[in-house]
Amino acid sequence: MAQHTIYLITGANRGIGLGLTKTLLGRPNTVVIAAVRDPATQAFQGIHLAENSKLIIAKIDSKSATDAAEAMKTLQKEHDITKIDTVIANAGISKFVGAVINTPISEIRDHFEVNTISIVVLFQAVWPLLSASSQPRLVTLSTGTGSIAGMGDLPFPFLAYGLSKSGVNYITRKISFEHPDLIAFPISPGWVQTDMGTAGAKANGMEDAPVSLKDSVSGILRQIDNSTKATSGTFAGFDGVSFPW
Repeated sequence: MAQHTIYLITGANRGIGLGLTKTLLGRPNTVVIAAVRDPATQAFQGIHLAENSKLIIAKIDSKSATDAAEAMKTLQKEHDITKIDTVIANAGISKFVGAVINTPISEIRDHFEVNTISIVVLFQAVWPLLSASSQPRLVTLSTGTGSIAGMGDLPFPFLAYGLSKSGVNYITRKISFEHPDLIAFPISPGWVQTDMGTAGAKANGMEDAPVSLKDSVSGILRQIDNSTKATSGTFAGFDGVSFPW
C-alpha cells in the first residue's frame, strides 16, 4: 500500500472523527483506519470512497491498555499495512461541567484515562508503523480550555476536561522533542456543533456551539496538510490562530 496516504483516526464513528473520516475518504489514494470501540457500528454505511481509497475499521477503546497494540498487529497481518502516515488522536470525553470545588475526583480520573493516558498508550502502539512513514505526523485534538496561560480568556467550568487536555498538550509537545523526525502537535478544533460540543454549550447557557462541523474539519485538515517540522510542538486552532501554552 505504499502508493496510499494512510491515516488512523480514533473516535472515528461520530462528531469530528466521523467528519474527518468522510472528508479524507473523499480524497483519492487514501486509506483511513477508523478506530472505534465497537467495530459493529453502522456509522460508516454509505460513505463515499474516492478512486483507490479504502476504509478499514479497527477496534480501539481508549480505556483499554491492549486494544491499540492488538489493532496494529491485525492491521499488519490482515490488511498488509506497513506504515501509517498520520495519526489523528481524536477520541475523547467531556461529560462533566463543574468548577474545582464541585468536580468529583472520579470525573477527573475518567477524563484523564480517556483523554490523556490513552494518548501515551496509542503512541507506544503506533510508533513502529508511524516511524515507517517518510513524513510521519501525530495530531492530538485538544481545546483552548487546555491552555494554562490563556485560562482567563476562556473561564468556563470545565475542570476535568480542560485539565486532561493540558496533559494532552504536554504529552504531544514532549513527543515532538523526543522524536525529531516526527511532526507532532495538538490542535484545538474549536467549540464544535457536535453532540459533545452542543451539550457543553447548553450547559453554559448557550443555544449551540459556535463552530460548524464542516468548518472545523476543513480547518483541521488544512493545518495538517500544511504542517511542517516548524509546526511540530506548537499549539494552534483549526483556524490557524495560535494558543499560548
